[in-house]
Amino acid sequence: MGVKEEIHAQIVGALSGADFPITTPEALLSSFPDGAETTCKSGNVELKAGDAGQVLTADDFPFKSAKNVADVIVERAGL
Repeated sequence: MGVKEEIHAQIVGALSGADFPITTPEALLSSFPDGAETTCKSGNVELKAGDAGQVLTADDFPFKSAKNVADVIVERAGL
């Protein structure tokens, strides 16, 4: 499994208990187990949930599933 797939799977796993749809950036961050400090790692790549704000826009919301969140973050992060 590559870095992109590992990070994607970790994001989906971290949001497994979230209530969807998620309609705001604040609600998204609070859905992660450790909030903005939730960290996904693969090899020497580290991505914090708080960093997602740099790649998400208001047009991305609402998110309908954990996979939807992971798809957008991984694609925009350039992994």
